[in-house]
Amino acid sequence: MKAAIIVAGGTGTRMNSPNPKQFILLKGIPVVMHSLFAFSRFDESMQLLLTLPEHLFDRWQEIQKEHGWSIPHILVPGGETRFHSVRNCLHHLDSTGLVAIHDGARPLLSQSLINRLFLAAEKEGNAIPVVPVNESIRQAEGATNKPADRSLFRIVQTPQVFQTSLIQQAYLQPYQPGFTDDATVLESIGKPIHLVEGDPANLKITYPADLLIAASLIHSGS
Repeated sequence: MKAAIIVAGGTGTRMNSPNPKQFILLKGIPVVMHSLFAFSRFDESMQLLLTLPEHLFDRWQEIQKEHGWSIPHILVPGGETRFHSVRNCLHHLDSTGLVAIHDGARPLLSQSLINRLFLAAEKEGNAIPVVPVNESIRQAEGATNKPADRSLFRIVQTPQVFQTSLIQQAYLQPYQPGFTDDATVLESIGKPIHLVEGDPANLKITYPADLLIAASLIHSGS
């Protein structure tokens, strides 16, 4: 069994928008819809879960009606942090198969990336997409800093795909501030993380300029 959790708890603060960024239109479609459509196209039988702040549930229902959208999914209340939102969703899944956990602010999710991740996770137990660091970086230590070897580092993306039973086990533990993504949660119980080639076009919508870049990439077919 395959499942996908879409985490969409952003407020749009850095977008300078009155709308939560997951509902901002990208090529006429709310940002979060792009990710849900991508998983549905990959596997129509996949169980889809969307976690939103509960006060946005009514607005989400209105948006679906406005766009005539009827792909089945489970709507799950978000929690205090991303960790708690994901844990709320994992309670809705049985322990079989694989689950992808994806940030709803990454709308340019390709079918090839989804397929690559599920194939790797089926073999390795998990699959985390990463891309190289292409710019010079420095390590800051208080008031001093020094150059760092960028070849040793990778930028982490989503979706991150896991054997469902393992990630459910990892999310039984209490929240820690160091849990920056789902891979760090799994790693904290002693499981090795398997890195997979990501996609440079799989950008995260954070600032207004990101919408322009995303729209350009969609237009070019990237």
